[in-house]
Amino acid sequence: MRLFRRGERASTLDLLVAGLGNPGREYEQTRHNAGWMVVDELARRHDGSFRSKFDGRLSEIRLGELRLALLKPETYMNVSGKSIAAARRFFKVEPEQLLVVHDDVDLEPGRLQARGGGGLAGHNGLRSIAAALGTQDFLRLRVGVGRPGRGDRRPVADYVLSAFEPELDVDALIARAADAVEAIAAEGLEPAQQRFN
Repeated sequence: MRLFRRGERASTLDLLVAGLGNPGREYEQTRHNAGWMVVDELARRHDGSFRSKFDGRLSEIRLGELRLALLKPETYMNVSGKSIAAARRFFKVEPEQLLVVHDDVDLEPGRLQARGGGGLAGHNGLRSIAAALGTQDFLRLRVGVGRPGRGDRRPVADYVLSAFEPELDVDALIARAADAVEAIAAEGLEPAQQRFN
């Protein structure tokens, strides 16, 4: 089952997938860059190459008959909305055709949750996107990174900007999150929720 039927909208794109993260080598393998890692994995799987566009890096891929755009905003997390709003205008996608992949401290490490709309949970990237789009009704794939453990006195902001725990299989988590994005695109939100949440 397709997520959208042709002719229902102006866009030729089936899904705009925005992975949140921060530019710079020092952030590459941090929890806060989980969204970027997922988008990179999707590009790798489907032979996508990135080019500079919309204050970020953009790759367009095919998933069977579906056309997806992968976006990595390079505006830093707290201003992600600027890049995503520009891409949304260009591709003429509705909020329900936008999937934002982001780290989430309220989910334990390794857990995924796909959802449509919802709150912002203090996530500055989501806050920026909601403000830029004028709505919170976009799709999200939450990638669980957990909170600092007992005895870890770091503020949450410092925690998410540090590397994953060595015992977490980050490659497996990112691969499963990429599988979830493919399922959302190909099957729709509810079947993906049943498989991955």
